[in-house]
Amino acid sequence: MADRSPLDDFKAVLGGAARAIAREPEVELTFTADAPLQSGRHMKVPMPNRSLPAEQVAEARGFADGFALRLRHHDAALHARGAPSEAVARSVFDAIETARVEALGARSMAGVRANLGQALDLKIRTDPITRARARDEVPLSTALQLIVRERLTGEAPPAAAEPGLAMVRQWIEDKGGADLDALGLVADDQGAFARLATRLLEDLELVEGELTPDDDEGGEDQDGGEDDESDDQTDDADENEGGAEGDVEMRAEPQDGEQQDGESDSQQDDAEGDSDAELADAGEDGMMPVRPNRPLSDLPPQFDYHPWTTQFDEIVEATDLCDEDELTRLRAYLDQQLIHLQGAVTKLANRLQRRLMAQQSRSWDFDQEEGLLDAARLARVVVSPGQSLSYKVERDTEFRDTVVTLLIDNSGSMRGRPISIAAISADIMARTLERCGVKTEILGFTTRAWKGGQSREAWLAAGRPPTPGRLNDLRHIVYKKADEPWRRAKKSLGLMMREGLLKENIDGEALLWAHNRLIARHEERRILMVISDGAPVDDSTLSVNSGAYLERHLRQVINWIETRSPVELVAIGIGHDVTRYYQRAVTIMDAEQLGGTMVEQLAGLFDTET
Repeated sequence: MADRSPLDDFKAVLGGAARAIAREPEVELTFTADAPLQSGRHMKVPMPNRSLPAEQVAEARGFADGFALRLRHHDAALHARGAPSEAVARSVFDAIETARVEALGARSMAGVRANLGQALDLKIRTDPITRARARDEVPLSTALQLIVRERLTGEAPPAAAEPGLAMVRQWIEDKGGADLDALGLVADDQGAFARLATRLLEDLELVEGELTPDDDEGGEDQDGGEDDESDDQTDDADENEGGAEGDVEMRAEPQDGEQQDGESDSQQDDAEGDSDAELADAGEDGMMPVRPNRPLSDLPPQFDYHPWTTQFDEIVEATDLCDEDELTRLRAYLDQQLIHLQGAVTKLANRLQRRLMAQQSRSWDFDQEEGLLDAARLARVVVSPGQSLSYKVERDTEFRDTVVTLLIDNSGSMRGRPISIAAISADIMARTLERCGVKTEILGFTTRAWKGGQSREAWLAAGRPPTPGRLNDLRHIVYKKADEPWRRAKKSLGLMMREGLLKENIDGEALLWAHNRLIARHEERRILMVISDGAPVDDSTLSVNSGAYLERHLRQVINWIETRSPVELVAIGIGHDVTRYYQRAVTIMDAEQLGGTMVEQLAGLFDTET
């Protein structure tokens, strides 16, 4: 046809190839400017420019071929039966299955192999693995997908991913090398492949055998001070309309934001459509290009602030700062210190869980023209059958694809009751949000030394140049990673009780650190909650710079996050007014109010529409 453009011809060819690969004549392919998506037989692939640049054409071909191979080689129901419920384990499980499906096509069709390889190179450019600077920043789903792909096809990972992959490869090989070797022998059998993938997750300590969510919580009862909590939560679950059954069902749901689209579509499809939507959900995990808000993360704020040197700064996991026996002792000490507060804070956490669960399972729009008949309007229907607006429609959950970071001030002024209650409140928040499908990261910030460390020594050795900037060594602590199950991180919070850990606080750089970790996440909604007891203080820095040097930087960082970043920022001040820094903040004068305040602040965020 004379009015057809090259883009139309490319779309027709791409759709025909997808139908041939999938062996499914009903496949429909369209272009989209948003994230690529597959829902049943409907595929949306990235739309190239009208001039059809080679890179964009390769990206569209790669997604189309990947979606078609999934239709051909993937059984969604079988995959769902074997999939773990925990978020990080589920994302890795899905990514490994994606590698299997694409490897089957790559091994049998050279053209498909080339398309998938070129598309992978483009997708990796926007994956967090390329920005990882420490092992805990490497997304395991991406790493495992690349390693399994290498095992099944013999193709090396993209060069851009190699530095990040190198941080975790040896650990993965040491723990799961035998499982990875065996995967290639059963790539044609999805059931056997899934069983081996589950064994790999067990060896990597992402799941614990055949442990169910209920068994997991039962295991918590063995820890000190947690029996009451388990009982309270069971009772509260019974009070919910959804009950315990709703809890388990919710926790088994996929976590990625792109999956929500597939879930919404599947509610209106038949049984076959439901299965297809599950298929699409599993296909979107792993290395999706992160387009929304990505330019912002690549535009760091320009501040008149600088460190003298970052050579001696460290980002460290809590487990690296003391041995396992000491962490166990510190955790027991923390539980003992707060045993009389456990019940009160737990009840507050249960209240938050009820509110979140209720929103997830019982959120409705009323007075609709169509939908489910509203029982409360039956009288209206009987009296006036022609009356409209007698239906209700269940609303999509707005916060399922959410990550929350708790950033805790680990300065010396927090010593005693404030840091104890901050630790236990963060612990229970993480547990509660995990049960509601919301990932939680717990971070801390302090310095390595009092009144300057090696940074100050380096400055002195350089002859004391004027206005040197920050003159202390930062210590940023990861207590719990967002993708880490709570049960594996619970001991780490006891580290806050360690004598000598809490020193000085440089809030501005800690905020940027936590913010950048959130920006690298794929979740659509990101919340950063700061718990601090006052202004930033570092004697070595303030003694040779202006008295407002650290505070001015903190204000600049806060303003930048609040006005330009997609991250939602909220702060809780302990004994000091932090509302002069943060737009969304609350100040408490008694440290024992912290648990309740955290609950109410988080509940308020989730009650507010995104």
